[in-house]
Amino acid sequence: MRKSTAPYLRAGSSILFAALTCLTAGFLNAQVVPVSTTPQIGSSNPVTAAPLVPRPTTKPCVVQLFSNLPFENYTPASFSYTPPADCPGPWAKVVFTADFTVTAGIQYDRTAAFYLGHANIYYGTTSEPSPTLSPSWHVERDVTDLSAIFKSDQTGEANIGNTVNSTYTGIIYASAALEFYPASYKNPAPRVPDIVVPVNGTGGDAGTLNTGSDTISQTLDLPSNVEQVYLDVIAQSQIGDEFWYLCVPNDQTTNLESCGNTAFRETEVTIDGKPAGVAPVYPWIFTGGIDPFLWIPIPGNQTLDFKPYRVNLTPFAGLLSDGETHTVAVSVYNANGYFLATANLLVYTDHGRAHDTGGILTNTLSAAPSPVVDENISYNSGTQAYTGTIGVGSSRDFTISGWLNTSHGRVITTIHQNVNFHNTQTFDVTPLIDEQNAVQSTTVDSQTSTQQGPITTTSEQHFSYPLIVDYDFTYAPDYSTGTQVVSVNQQYLHGTADGFFGHPVYNSNTSEQTKAQDTLNFNFVAETYAPQGAKTTQTYRYNNNRGDCYDETLTAANNVLTGVSHTPGCSYNH
Repeated sequence: MRKSTAPYLRAGSSILFAALTCLTAGFLNAQVVPVSTTPQIGSSNPVTAAPLVPRPTTKPCVVQLFSNLPFENYTPASFSYTPPADCPGPWAKVVFTADFTVTAGIQYDRTAAFYLGHANIYYGTTSEPSPTLSPSWHVERDVTDLSAIFKSDQTGEANIGNTVNSTYTGIIYASAALEFYPASYKNPAPRVPDIVVPVNGTGGDAGTLNTGSDTISQTLDLPSNVEQVYLDVIAQSQIGDEFWYLCVPNDQTTNLESCGNTAFRETEVTIDGKPAGVAPVYPWIFTGGIDPFLWIPIPGNQTLDFKPYRVNLTPFAGLLSDGETHTVAVSVYNANGYFLATANLLVYTDHGRAHDTGGILTNTLSAAPSPVVDENISYNSGTQAYTGTIGVGSSRDFTISGWLNTSHGRVITTIHQNVNFHNTQTFDVTPLIDEQNAVQSTTVDSQTSTQQGPITTTSEQHFSYPLIVDYDFTYAPDYSTGTQVVSVNQQYLHGTADGFFGHPVYNSNTSEQTKAQDTLNFNFVAETYAPQGAKTTQTYRYNNNRGDCYDETLTAANNVLTGVSHTPGCSYNH
């Protein structure tokens, strides 16, 4: 497998990159360069079709977390946080914002993770620069659910591990802030978790999961009136696992020049060592992934700002309210060197009672999935070709139900989930050809019912992560040149439907899609490369039954933004 995150795929080519030091010398003292949040035609700065976070009409208090921090090593930067005196809360909304700049030169994409009181408030990756491009971009996210940690002084940590030397010259700069919007009559404060518990590695930030048995975990000593519990999980693939969706069974790794443990990964959540929930792994593709020219200026879905997956652990509220200590843990099935994982446990307490009692009624979730692998690879000794297909699939159907006696009566929460995964790859691998095409589908259908006396409410969610990757690398017979042709079609689909006594109350649909293609022509003798025909399209759509609508499409060609379009009647708030 020749897929690489190396900047421009051949970062070690000494002839090409030795000259870059003088090109970048003038940028070494650069800092964050703020950019417009409105897409700029003709620009190569990273931009996405996703909307900005909607704001209330009240004037916010802004707390600057840090400004122009340089990241040029692997030592996390510490910062201090003090709640805004002029906006003591409650808050209608809290918005995290950050701005980044990477100096022109050569640099990998890097993982960016910011923590406050060890709770993750931002997670994403950075954009790769080029000898002539110093990219700058803006991200933001709604962090209102983390309000509990914003009420008191905290120590923070900004972690962007980065190598800077004579070859890798790009220095990353970042600034970040929190916007606090006071509640008002028109913008009331929502109910938010009363307690936020970070779940990380031993160092207080994302933990490393090299194998399926590795975990990040946290011992819980919660109050005895826990009412609702959720776990926001991020599991990011790294190094050997970065292209996990292109991996193969271990007996085929050498033949097909690919990573092992098959193309199936899944995040598992346990409480006290027993299965409690499942989180699908989203196939994020970083800006150096497969071919960096695919992602300039439009990165893949959520590449710059990952969306955590929320696991509903409310059926376990009675267990967690029993006054004993408990342990929540996260692992990744089939992890193969490696995943980084971080999570936040969100706890709502019963404000009308100091002690709730309850327990588990049903839990049919098995300890681990049982993926089925189908290998159909043949070898032709005459052409030295390995051809055929490999498929891997997993299907999980389970129910978890729990009861809880609260200040407002007995509540029964039942979660039924169907989690399906399937990946089919087609191969044609010879000494001169590496053709690998993957079609992958990940779906989660979840139905949650809450019964309180005669009242029953329901909430349904549907997640779908379709992915298509076509990869073709062909060498000349003398290996002096090569051509890589890549296309990617990546989607994120999320639908919700809430009901009351079986009657629909609210529904919404979100769709993110990125299509990218490029051809790279390599001259291995001259140590040069040239992209040809790079094109990217990204569309973000949202609608609900209340009439809200958002629809934006961005197009790019030859690594500059060429078009921005909107559906008439739909808002956009870049």
